[in-house]
Amino acid sequence: MARSRKARLGARRRKRVAAVVNDLTDEQWSALREAWGGCAYCGAVDDLPQRDCVLPISRGGRYTVDNVVPACRSCNSSKCNDEVTGWLRRKRLDEQAFLRRYVDIRAVLVAAESAAAVSDPAMSPPPVE
Repeated sequence: MARSRKARLGARRRKRVAAVVNDLTDEQWSALREAWGGCAYCGAVDDLPQRDCVLPISRGGRYTVDNVVPACRSCNSSKCNDEVTGWLRRKRLDEQAFLRRYVDIRAVLVAAESAAAVSDPAMSPPPVE
């Protein structure tokens, strides 16, 4: 039985996602959504933002706290697997503002995770001998 193009592409994407380490936790996703306060690209406040990989899965990206931002449905589907800065320019969105905020939010989240790991020894990596 012939599968539709959409089904074939979906199967291919699921295979790519399963092939890499995707370690974004629900807590990290919640922290990302709260930190951005809406779509990372256009700022739209959406009740159900979608997880968008800044570096798309098809280009080697992963679902990690370093690579995922919340995006409204419109931006996520429009960006597809485009490179983020080129896409932002084509959409006439503020590339510099996005990149500055992306770096700032990432730094805050990494600092918070490091502080949590220090306060909870079970979260800390084992000592190197």
